Amino acid sequence: MTGHTGRNLWIHGGRSVDRRKVLRDLLAAPGTARQGIPVFDAHRRLRGPYTFGGGLLAALLPAASQRSSLVVGRHDIEIRAAAPDLRDRVAARHEPLEARVPADERILVPAPRRTLRLANGITEFVRDCGAAPPIIAVDNADRADATDRELLATLLRRCDPQRLIIVCCSTEPPPPFFDGREIKAESSTSVAPENLAARYVAADGVLDDPRAVDAYHALPAAERARLHDHRADELAATGLTSWTLGAIPYHREHGSDPRGAGVAALSAALDHCMREGFLDAAADLGARGLRLAEPGSKRWWNLLQGTATALAGLGRTDEARDLYDTARRTSVDPEVHAACAYGTAMLDARHPDPARRDLGRAEGWVNEAIAISHLLPDRAVRAFKLGFDLNGKALIEMRRGRADAALALVDQAIELAGRDLPPGRHPIHRMVLHANRAQLLARLGRLPEALTEMDTAVTADPAYPDQRLDRGNLLYRAGRPEAARAEYDAAIDLSPPLPEGYYNRAQLLLATGDPHGAKADLDRVLELDPGYLDAYINRAGLLVQLGLDEQARADVAAGLALAPGNPHLSCVLGQIEAPAGRHAQARAAYDLAVSNAPDLAPAWANRAILRYETGDLEGAVADLTRAIELGEQATLYYNRAIALKDLGRHADAGADLRRAHDLDPDDPDIRAALAES
Repeated sequence: MTGHTGRNLWIHGGRSVDRRKVLRDLLAAPGTARQGIPVFDAHRRLRGPYTFGGGLLAALLPAASQRSSLVVGRHDIEIRAAAPDLRDRVAARHEPLEARVPADERILVPAPRRTLRLANGITEFVRDCGAAPPIIAVDNADRADATDRELLATLLRRCDPQRLIIVCCSTEPPPPFFDGREIKAESSTSVAPENLAARYVAADGVLDDPRAVDAYHALPAAERARLHDHRADELAATGLTSWTLGAIPYHREHGSDPRGAGVAALSAALDHCMREGFLDAAADLGARGLRLAEPGSKRWWNLLQGTATALAGLGRTDEARDLYDTARRTSVDPEVHAACAYGTAMLDARHPDPARRDLGRAEGWVNEAIAISHLLPDRAVRAFKLGFDLNGKALIEMRRGRADAALALVDQAIELAGRDLPPGRHPIHRMVLHANRAQLLARLGRLPEALTEMDTAVTADPAYPDQRLDRGNLLYRAGRPEAARAEYDAAIDLSPPLPEGYYNRAQLLLATGDPHGAKADLDRVLELDPGYLDAYINRAGLLVQLGLDEQARADVAAGLALAPGNPHLSCVLGQIEAPAGRHAQARAAYDLAVSNAPDLAPAWANRAILRYETGDLEGAVADLTRAIELGEQATLYYNRAIALKDLGRHADAGADLRRAHDLDPDDPDIRAALAES
């Protein structure tokens, strides 16, 4: 595109027709490389989550399948999730347990971070499939679902504009992270076409012409409903799943039967979005459904519970709590009250702000859930609900530091499931209980038992990547690094790009003497998720070890922008400043680290080295003493012995050297110093 080759572009302002005119004019300019480019409408009202992402995948898949079936297969999860209409054309490499159980047994809600995994996977598919055009344009970017906004941000961040230019069109200016050229589109006037109201409905309500909106509202209500019914029927006849997530629910809720067909369409779309972890869309669909559903009805409760769960996952805990309060005031169904009590307990126990967690109040609510579930008449329902509640109470006990009490509760839940649930029912519930029991056993130091429990959980669903990560962590703690590495590799293979998998593997590689492999994995983590604070901390420290101080400084700066005053990063900053002779800056960094984290032993140890090198021997001894109190290490005793010797305290120095030798008898420096002493 003339004048901005190699730069992304953001066209904003006006109406869609105005923005597209700007785009056409740019493409028609002399010397333009391409006279036509694909333009995707991202408005969430069309196909809901991944309206843009699904359209992009559908456009690329035919050529990609011919050019590289391996690339298509490698990204099966993200293609099938973002473009459900393509599921019959892209086979799943692995069938998770979730896909094999009835809908009422699918209790796992994907974490909000799953969509970041999907966005990275789609980005890598676009990059590697060999079918992407040099330019793509996305209209209504500001009206897109959160999934598409995240995908666009990932594409803009990770795709080289020299290979793929992305043109975003929206009414709003670009977000702060956008690094490209922006153009303001001017609003225009045009002759109004006929049948504006019908065109508005046929465009699924995304026609941004105010005259069309006025014409639509001027129609009698019955005529508007008729148009919506016709359009919904027309879309339903296509058999495409994507329409059921956007336009069909919209038309049904505005058609002739909003409380029947409208609620059913919104409820079905909500269920789909909850299964996939599209929480923003689920919260919106649920709120719209609740405005129409009959309060107290079964469908109303299903909508409310799904909406509250989505809101909780998004950190909108006050809104979720209000919904549970509404359900308590509306329903007399004991199952509803038990579920509301459990849900409210988890809001208090899992609040994203630790300062707002209230474990005492959470225990009160979960006890109420347990009391109600005990009274449920159906044996199987009682066993499942009560087991769920006991597992929730175990979380509260664990967060109080009472792992033994938590383990006893999980054991009760497992016993209930084995005794009262029909064989083969609720396998996901059983799997979760065994996985939780494994974590509690590990917390209690009973690693062999923990591994046996985790083996049971993984056997139930070998394709669940998060549990493979957990088993890898247990194996690593048990001193089996090769087996742990195999689990991390499996988790990475089973998932769309998984930052946590690469991060854990980097920790293992660093501990087993492969710093360059660890750095490559940490590089990958931050490529996938630039907000991964722990990866900045670990990579900065590793870069210092590798002598790459300026790169380490950049990581420290990036990490401190995310977490100002972070003690680990302050400690690394001190390690950068001290060798460069900037002693005052190094001392300030170490002082900040020990002030913000008095239990951070490396900060005390490194400040001790600085104090020794600047002539403060007494201060060095004091800092090393504090570091030793936090955890004995041969190096700490050796360093303190040197400082004590320089102070003339030879007997104390000798005692430290003997203790250092006890901890590491093969260290040649310690042996030589002890012999000299």
